[in-house]
Amino acid sequence: QVQLVESGGGLVQPGGSLRLSCAASGFTFSLMTMRWYRQAPGAEREWVALIRSDGGSTNYADSVKGRFTISRDNAKNTLYLQMNDLKREDTAVYYCRTFIASTVYWGQGTQVTVSS
Repeated sequence: QVQLVESGGGLVQPGGSLRLSCAASGFTFSLMTMRWYRQAPGAEREWVALIRSDGGSTNYADSVKGRFTISRDNAKNTLYLQMNDLKREDTAVYYCRTFIASTVYWGQGTQVTVSS
């Protein structure tokens, strides 16, 4: 079955960096567009970034543009999110997501907390 497992979250000071990973299985990862979302406490889940199947096209929410980089390694079935210059407002649970045959699949999420 489809599985998405995020990792790499943690506590970081403002201005710091983290790299999130999302290990995918149960589907042909190299054929699927992948997305990162996040959900802050008390807020709705929001889209952060997407990457097309071959990695040749990416797009970002305005709030993270220039600070976050989405990438993928199709040989390792893994999605990444490099987050630099982190701000307190980046604190959230981060999820990877894919959409296959009319079904949305989410990982369990990884917590990112930006605090001094």
